[in-house]
Amino acid sequence: MGDSTVIQLSNLTKSFGARTLIEGVTWQISDGDRVGLCGPNGAGKTTLLRMLAGADEPDAGAVIKPAGLTIGYLPQDGLSHSGRTVFEEASSAFQPLLDMKAEMHDIEHRLSDPAVPERDHEAMLHRYSELQDRFRLGDGYNMDLRIATVLRGLGFGPDDVHRPAETFSGGWQMRIALAKLLLGQPGLLLLDEPTNHLDLEARNWLEEYLSHYPYAVILVSHDRYFLDAVVTRITDLNLRVLTDYVGNYSRYVELRDAMLERLRQAKREQDEEVARVKLFVDRFRYQATKAAQVQSRIKMLEKVVPIEVPPERKRIHFTFPACAKSGRIVMELTDVRKAYGPLTVFERLSLHIERGDRIALVGPNGAGKSTLMRMLSGEEAPDSGTRTLGHQVVMEYFAQDEAVRLNPTLTVYETLASGSPNDMVPAIRNILGGFLFSGDDVHKRAGVLSGGERTRLAVARMLLRPSNTLLLDEPTNHLDLDSKDVLLDALADYGGTLIIVSHDRYFVERLATKIIEIGHGTARVYPGTYAEFLWSKEQANAPQPAARKPAPVKGPAGKPPAKPAETRTASPPPAPAPAQSAAADREERKRVEADRKKKQRALESLGKRIAELEGRIAERETQVKALEAQMSAPDFYTDPAASRAIIDRHQALMWEVGDLIGQWESLQEHATRS
Repeated sequence: MGDSTVIQLSNLTKSFGARTLIEGVTWQISDGDRVGLCGPNGAGKTTLLRMLAGADEPDAGAVIKPAGLTIGYLPQDGLSHSGRTVFEEASSAFQPLLDMKAEMHDIEHRLSDPAVPERDHEAMLHRYSELQDRFRLGDGYNMDLRIATVLRGLGFGPDDVHRPAETFSGGWQMRIALAKLLLGQPGLLLLDEPTNHLDLEARNWLEEYLSHYPYAVILVSHDRYFLDAVVTRITDLNLRVLTDYVGNYSRYVELRDAMLERLRQAKREQDEEVARVKLFVDRFRYQATKAAQVQSRIKMLEKVVPIEVPPERKRIHFTFPACAKSGRIVMELTDVRKAYGPLTVFERLSLHIERGDRIALVGPNGAGKSTLMRMLSGEEAPDSGTRTLGHQVVMEYFAQDEAVRLNPTLTVYETLASGSPNDMVPAIRNILGGFLFSGDDVHKRAGVLSGGERTRLAVARMLLRPSNTLLLDEPTNHLDLDSKDVLLDALADYGGTLIIVSHDRYFVERLATKIIEIGHGTARVYPGTYAEFLWSKEQANAPQPAARKPAPVKGPAGKPPAKPAETRTASPPPAPAPAQSAAADREERKRVEADRKKKQRALESLGKRIAELEGRIAERETQVKALEAQMSAPDFYTDPAASRAIIDRHQALMWEVGDLIGQWESLQEHATRS
């Protein structure tokens, strides 16, 4: 292996029973690679990650890695933490630093103990100095800040970090595990569906974090936008082999489709040639004059290695069953309040939803998105206020737990047939194929399906029912990329009103023309796409001069986002007269100049704060050196009380220096951006 190679597969083979998942594969990952592992359901992606992590053994071949390589593996689920708070659990990522800190405290205690012989002091001081240097080099004095930053990015609030880890649900358990992995910064990070348990805000933060991760990352994800933003290479696991594609997911789709088309063409040509040869053999098998030619062709047929082509995923185009239009006003909530015990989720909430609205509800987990969806659907009543349903509204509600609501005794086919209009029954087989149900799968009872299969079945059932208003709460959980495309294409053509909660950014980008942000007991409406919503949030946090035109917002593939749905606005004012225009220009110039001066003052203030911090850091470091000089004196520990006070002061100064350096780095970063 070269110096930059992190891990390598050599002639690796892995089977389950009679089924071979990976056969004779050689593959390598280099330092800094960010690889997206793709392939159809059941191809063996999770098995490959487990072998890389050392959790599974290959049947043949080897996984080769350097002795010092650290590997961090996040499975899809099944992890839990207990016995410590969230902060303590996350801190365990820094166990070597925590051990150093404990040993330093122990040395301080022993140095101040009169029972310890003075002849041991020099060795202890030498060890203390060595530990201190290693602690500083390991950025130990910024440890708490780093932990707080990652926990906040993954959605943990200030109060959450001090709660016992066992009080959190499965999705949050995976966030704790992810926080520990990110803080530990292993040389190879293996992530199996890391965005499954994250809301959009945490997903966006993780995307940014992984884009700057200093070591190698391999991840499996069904989130197209996330893959596009994070990975620099896609590795496709299909037909027992790995194929690399340089670039992000969108580039991979183009290259893969072109390669598959070439492969299918080669397969067609091979099949035609084999058919011609067989025809010749069959025709002249019993003619003595052609015996040599027949034998030659039989040998040629024996040598042919059939070209293997991945089964073509059936691309279905689906149209929702017909349904009468609703009235212009679909639904209204007026002065709604909703609370659970002491927790108030909404206070005096009012919402107005019109026919044709395509709304995405966004906000951190626990903000109340699912609560609002249940109130909009009528499944849960508000504590006070009113919900008014419009004229002729036919609603279909897909709950977050829709998969467990299926009747376990019905077969897959019966589940779709019940409740579907007669004219949709011919489309059932087509829909089932689009959601990966084929052959005997249609006769399985819903109760024996896996979680992912039940979700796909619930989505398929929802598509077959007539409606003019759809409420979808996390419909994409457990869907593979192709199933998502089937759902996405159907929803893009849906003619009714759409309200969705989804943590898949690509999904939200494609569908929503209005964003409602949930949080702090309210719902704020942003007309426009999700990209425009994010831009408006950035503008609110970092105001720009009035005269500057905002840069166009880019969509997921670098294209301008779709135009927002039309909103009713007043007619534009008439053009101003020349005199008015000149006066307006003067006012605009004044405003721009005032903004420029304000920004200049802010930068000067920032510069002063940076200089002040540098002065404070230098002053504290001088004090630290002076104390260390005192601590190295031969008679320092003769007075235990005095020495204890100096040691405590030294430790406090070291933590203060670490905190000041953290503030200084933050301000420097802000100054660079400005």
